[in-house]
Amino acid sequence: MQSFRTEIENPVVEKDIIELEKKIRLFREGNIDEDRFRSLRLARGVYGQRQQGVQMVRIKIPFGRLTVPQLLRIADVSDEYANGNLHLTTRQDIQLHFVSLDRTPELWAELEKDVLTLREACGNTVRNITASAKAGIDANEAFDVSPYAQAMFEYFLRNPVCQEMGRKFKIALSSSEEDSAFTFIHDIGLIPKIKEIEGKQVRGFKVLIGGGLGAQPQMAEVASEFMEEDQVIPFTEAVLRVFDRHGERTKRGRARMKFLMKSIGVEELLKLASEEHKSLKSKSFVVDRSLVPEQVLPVHKEFGSATLADESKYALWKATNVFAQKQDGYFGVHIKLPLGNIHSDKARLFASIVEKYAANDVRITVNQGFLLKFLTAEALPHLFNALDEIGLAEPGFDSTADVTACPGTDTCNLGISNSTGASSRIEQLIREEYPEFIKNNDIKIKISGCPNSCGQHGIASIGFHGSSMKDKDKKVLPALQVLLGGGVDGNGTGRIGEKITKVPSKRVAETIRLLLDDYDENANNGEYYADYFARQGKMYFYYLLKPLGELENLEAGDYQDWADTNAEETFKVETGVGECAGVVIDLIQTLIIEAEEKLQNAFDNFKAGNFADAIYHAYNAFIIGAKSLLLSDDINPNTQMNVIKEFDVHFVAGGKIKLQSSFEELVMQMREHEPGEDFAKSYLSASQSFLVLIQKIREDQLKGKVHA
Repeated sequence: MQSFRTEIENPVVEKDIIELEKKIRLFREGNIDEDRFRSLRLARGVYGQRQQGVQMVRIKIPFGRLTVPQLLRIADVSDEYANGNLHLTTRQDIQLHFVSLDRTPELWAELEKDVLTLREACGNTVRNITASAKAGIDANEAFDVSPYAQAMFEYFLRNPVCQEMGRKFKIALSSSEEDSAFTFIHDIGLIPKIKEIEGKQVRGFKVLIGGGLGAQPQMAEVASEFMEEDQVIPFTEAVLRVFDRHGERTKRGRARMKFLMKSIGVEELLKLASEEHKSLKSKSFVVDRSLVPEQVLPVHKEFGSATLADESKYALWKATNVFAQKQDGYFGVHIKLPLGNIHSDKARLFASIVEKYAANDVRITVNQGFLLKFLTAEALPHLFNALDEIGLAEPGFDSTADVTACPGTDTCNLGISNSTGASSRIEQLIREEYPEFIKNNDIKIKISGCPNSCGQHGIASIGFHGSSMKDKDKKVLPALQVLLGGGVDGNGTGRIGEKITKVPSKRVAETIRLLLDDYDENANNGEYYADYFARQGKMYFYYLLKPLGELENLEAGDYQDWADTNAEETFKVETGVGECAGVVIDLIQTLIIEAEEKLQNAFDNFKAGNFADAIYHAYNAFIIGAKSLLLSDDINPNTQMNVIKEFDVHFVAGGKIKLQSSFEELVMQMREHEPGEDFAKSYLSASQSFLVLIQKIREDQLKGKVHA
C-alpha cells in the first residue's frame, strides 16, 4: 500500500483506499466478519463473482461520460489487473472481471490518476447517476442535464445519508420527454422543464419517484410536475433520509424504495420528506452549469474525400447510427457493441479514432454502446472507415438487431441460465434472416440472466430472463421466461412488459422467428409493436408461444445451456448469494465497532466544519448502537424507526437504561434543528455518551452480570 499512497493527490480518496487495504488485511486475518466485510467492499465497487477467488470491479462513470485519457486508463488497468475486457453496463458503468481481491486497492489507486472511482458503485448506496447519452446535443432537450447529473454524483458521493441504506437507490435524468434514460423505472427520475415565472424563463424538472424493475416491477409516480432546479438536490436528500429511516432492512426482497412508497403512499412519503427540510445541509442548491467542461473538439477539421470500402454498409450505418445534433453542422455517432464488451486492445484503437475525429467526450449509452459527439459531415466517411477496420462500424444501433444483455451466468452469482449466448444467437438470426429489422428502432430485445433485470428485460418489446424448466422425468433444462409489450414510446410513456410463458433456452431463435413473423403478418400498417401487443392481448401471445414451451420431443442439446461446451455436460441451476443489494449485518460486536467508526467520522467532519454530515454520522452511531443492544435480546427490527421505537419499549420504558428523555426524542432532535455548530457539538456529545453506555452494558452482558 505504501508504494502508491503518495501518488493520490486527494486525501479523502487516499484514506478510502488505505481503509480498503486495511479491511482486506483484517478480513484475511479473520478479524472481520465475512458479512460485514462484504458490505464494506461492495460500497467500494468490489463484487464477488460466480467464480471463486476473483472479483468483479465496477467503475462508476457519472452519466456515462468518459474522456479519452480515462478510457485508456481503464484499458491499461484491465490488462494489468483483470482479463483485458471492458464491459459496459445498462447503468453506464464499466465492469472489469477476474480481479484478485488483494489487488483491488492498487487497481483503485491507478484509476484515481484519471479521476475514476469505485466508491458506491455497488452496495446499499446511491448507485451511478445515469442520464441520456444525448444530453447536451439533443435537439429536443429543454437544457443540458449533464451538469445536474455531475452535481448529484458529487453531492451524494460519500454522503453519510446514503452509505448503508436498506437497499440500493437509483437516479436518472432524461434529456427530454422522450425519456431515453427510462426515468419511470428509477427511485428518482428527472426530466428537464422550462417554465415562465414572473416573466422569466426558469429551469426545473418534472420529478418521478418510486419506480423499479426486478421481480416485482413498478412504474414511478409523479412527485412534482415542476420543481425549480435549486430544489432538486435538497429534495433528493430528504427522500434519501426518509428511505434510510423507514425502509425495510430485514427482508431484502421488500427493501427497495418502491415497496416503501407502496406501503405508505406517495403523499405520506412526500410529507415525511418535507419534515426533513429543516435538518438538510442545503435548503437550496444551485448547480454550477459549467461543472462539465466545454467540449474539446478534434484538432483535425479538414479531411478531404474518402474512398468507402463498402458503400452499402456505410449508407445503412449512416441511416441507423448517425443523427444531427442540435448544434448546426455537427453529428452524433452511435457505436454498437455486442454484449457491451470491448477488449483493451480495441479500446485503445477506438480512443485514437475518437481523438482524431470527435470531441473528447464519449458517452456510454444505456444499451451498452458508445456515443461520439461533434462529428462534421466531412469526417463521417473517414470515421466509418476507421471504425470498420476494427469491427466497430456495425449498423443497427438500438435496433431490433442490437440486443441488450447482462453477463448472466458468465460471471454473476445470481445468473440462472446463460443470457450472452442467447443474445448472440438472436443477433445472428436478425442479421441472416431479418435484415430489414436492422433499421427497426421500435422493437427492442433485452435479456437478463435472472429476474433482477440488469439487462432491463422488463422494459423490452421482447424480453427474456433466465429460468429453468423440468421435463416429465424431473430432469432440469435451461429456460427463458418471455415478456412482451414493455418499453417507452416517443412521448415518454413507459410500459412494463407482461410475462407470457417459458421456453427452453435453445428455442430462443424459434421464439423470435414466431414473434417477428406474427407481427409482420398481422400488424396494421405502421402499428407499433406495443400497440400491436395491446390490441392482441396477453393470451393471444400465450397461445402463440405455447407450443414452444411444451417439453415433448426434447433433444440432448436442450439440456445444455449456451455456454456449455462439453457434450456430456447437462444443465443444473447453480445460483449463489446475490450481492447487488449488500447484506444485513447482525453481529453484536461488529455493530458496536461500526458505531464507534461512525462516531469517529462524526468528530472528523465536525473538525472540518461539515456540521450536517457530522450530525448524520452521529445519528447513525445512535441507531447502530441501539440495534446492537436489541440484538443481544434477540430483537431484530426491520427499519431504523423500529429500532428507535423498540429500544424505547424494551430498554428505556422498561427501566434497563436511564435517559433524560425517550430515545426517540433524543435521536430525532436532529430533524428539529438547523445543522449548525452548536447543535452539532451537543448532538455528537449525546451520541458519544450513549455509546459509552452501550459498551458498558455489553461488557456486563459478556461477564454475565446482566441477562443477554
